Amino acid sequence: MSATTMNHDDFSDTALGKRSAAVSQYTPSLLFPIDRSRVRAQLGVRAEELPFFGADLWTAWELTWLDRDGKPEVGVLQVRVPCESRAIVESKSLKLYLGSFAQTPFASAYDVVRTLESDLSVTVGAQVVVDLLSLNQVTQAGVSGLMGESLDSIRIASPVYHPDAALLERIETGRMVTETVHTNLFRSLCPVTGQPDMASVQISYTGPRIEHEDLLRYLVSYRDHPGFHEYCVEKIFLDLMERCRPRELSVSARFLRRGGIDINPFRSTGKIMPAVVRLVRQ
Repeated sequence: MSATTMNHDDFSDTALGKRSAAVSQYTPSLLFPIDRSRVRAQLGVRAEELPFFGADLWTAWELTWLDRDGKPEVGVLQVRVPCESRAIVESKSLKLYLGSFAQTPFASAYDVVRTLESDLSVTVGAQVVVDLLSLNQVTQAGVSGLMGESLDSIRIASPVYHPDAALLERIETGRMVTETVHTNLFRSLCPVTGQPDMASVQISYTGPRIEHEDLLRYLVSYRDHPGFHEYCVEKIFLDLMERCRPRELSVSARFLRRGGIDINPFRSTGKIMPAVVRLVRQ
């Protein structure tokens, strides 16, 4: 499989990989949805029977617009797209859409939020929640770290670079554990452009203990794998459920920004969303 294809679906109908002119007047038609079914079919996941809860948490750092007097305003945008939405937003189309706010006057920040929530909800086919933060709010929130034990110091020999669920093993002791682990070594490839997507991944579970060396080998195996952020997290979740049989499981990934936007999918057996944090590389 090449770095620019994923099961013969090259997403050539998206804005990614194409030369695009900048648009600075509000243009909602720039938003391009990608049906989740296009990638979930490869995982055997049906929209009416999702095996997880969660959302995709987007942060956009380059939002600017004009106030009613024409003075520029800036803010940091946080977007929550529920995982049960019909579609995701293609990331470059979101960047172009947000860019179209640059020379557009709005009466207030509230009107900006209301416009964003309306357009994005229509695009993905579900209610999208938008928060618009000032730079002072972002500064006060600061930088955080992932919870739990880091896997990054574990030595792994002869790693493989294409995902293989058979790499995952649980420790059969009959004892249940509750633990959280994380790695900063995750990398996958954009299935359209082949460009690298770096991330930190956190896994929390209750169940038979998962062998840490095997788990790190499995997560590293995505290194040359072409997959959207959401697809990678859902595959990790499903592989862990199938191979390790935890009673409870949450998988979250915080990807480094590209085009001023970072995407942070979260999938879980529970319905409690994690706190929104900013990592040192974000």
